[in-house]
Amino acid sequence: MKFAVLQFPGSNCDQDCVHVLQNVLGHPTRLLWHKESVLGDVDAVLVPGGFSYGDYLRTGSIARFSPVMQAVKEFADQGGPVLGICNGFQILCEAGLLPGALIRNRSLQFRCEHVYLKVATQESPFTQAIPEGKLLRIPIAHGEGNYFCDAATLEELEARDQILFQYADRDGDVTDHANPNGSLKNIAGICNTARNVAGMMPHPERAAEEALSEDDGRLIFESLIAALNPASAPA
Repeated sequence: MKFAVLQFPGSNCDQDCVHVLQNVLGHPTRLLWHKESVLGDVDAVLVPGGFSYGDYLRTGSIARFSPVMQAVKEFADQGGPVLGICNGFQILCEAGLLPGALIRNRSLQFRCEHVYLKVATQESPFTQAIPEGKLLRIPIAHGEGNYFCDAATLEELEARDQILFQYADRDGDVTDHANPNGSLKNIAGICNTARNVAGMMPHPERAAEEALSEDDGRLIFESLIAALNPASAPA
């Protein structure tokens, strides 16, 4: 599998994503500068976290106009898988590839901590290899991770099984206390109706190898790899 990881001015998780995909999971991965207009020969695209363009105006609102995003849109329209992480999630929402928006945390504070994620559906390329009922422990680091949308969009997300991850407590209960940013329905990640574009606020690339004593995030990348190449799916 060949991966592309986008790189904007202010990206700070791009190298982490490359490391996990290339060095931990063993798949060719290259950085793609935001001014590129062609993706090249890739099987999947990751839009990493960070502070693209310094988060000026609004998170992701400038990055959406980068030339590379038009190529990402065309790739997604053709069914290519795209995963946005943290700022990448914000960029995908701003670009119209995902519904809704990420707004300021309800605490108005930057939150940097580990959270538990309940997998709301396994019916996606990003969750299919996660064992049923498994809670994921993955870190967050954001100031604007509060997922918001109008009532009609939220109803559609639920009806079409587009909610991928929800913040939960260590027992797997989706509670307000477990919600670190005020997201509607404790939403931590969603996908589009075609199920090939996903965004999530937690950072799976920061919890994807045993050297860090935590590798739950690896399951998300392995899900995507298995979707692209079913023969590689864990036994």
